[in-house]
Amino acid sequence: MNHKIMRPTSTSNNGAGERGYALVSLLLVMSLLALFALSAAENVRQQSQREREKEAIFRGEQVADAIRWYYLAHGAGGINALPTTMDQLLEGIPRGTKKLQILRAEAAHDPLSKSGEWKTIGPTSDEVVQFMTALTTYSGGTPPQPRMRGIPVPRVTNILNTESTNTAPGTEDNSANTDGPFIGVTSRSQRNSVMTYYGIDHHDGWIFTPLFR
Repeated sequence: MNHKIMRPTSTSNNGAGERGYALVSLLLVMSLLALFALSAAENVRQQSQREREKEAIFRGEQVADAIRWYYLAHGAGGINALPTTMDQLLEGIPRGTKKLQILRAEAAHDPLSKSGEWKTIGPTSDEVVQFMTALTTYSGGTPPQPRMRGIPVPRVTNILNTESTNTAPGTEDNSANTDGPFIGVTSRSQRNSVMTYYGIDHHDGWIFTPLFR
């Protein structure tokens, strides 16, 4: 009795090859989908941070306006007419027998920091010097002119260094507020920013003050 030996046909070889190509294609598609997902997640993260930064600028400039109103309501009498606590801004200023609200409760909180607390900045602090340096660089070398009489302003002597002064990106500034009157506030977030504020690319470099507005 003769037995026939079955040999692999070209059709079976082609089928195995096609399955191999299909597997490689599937892996490639999955890899591309994973990359797209990571890219989309990063875009969502950046957009979320951008929205918080917009809100921080909006609130910070409200605080700056409140400081101006407080200063004017107390006679614009130099440093002693500046607020010393955020609560004083929230309490408002005298208007007849009542008080005029100059700061919303929501604006008294920093949306960028974990603590939600603004850091208050004294008029002669290093932060003001750094902010003035950034403003000078941003304006092409013209130093900003103070718009509040009676407030001493530090002198900017070196505008050559325009690099970021953020030495601890991603961390939180837990240092104490200024001891005494304050001329502005800044975020306690030390993260690099998506947006820039007067050319400044890190949150704790953004000073919200009526001194130059």
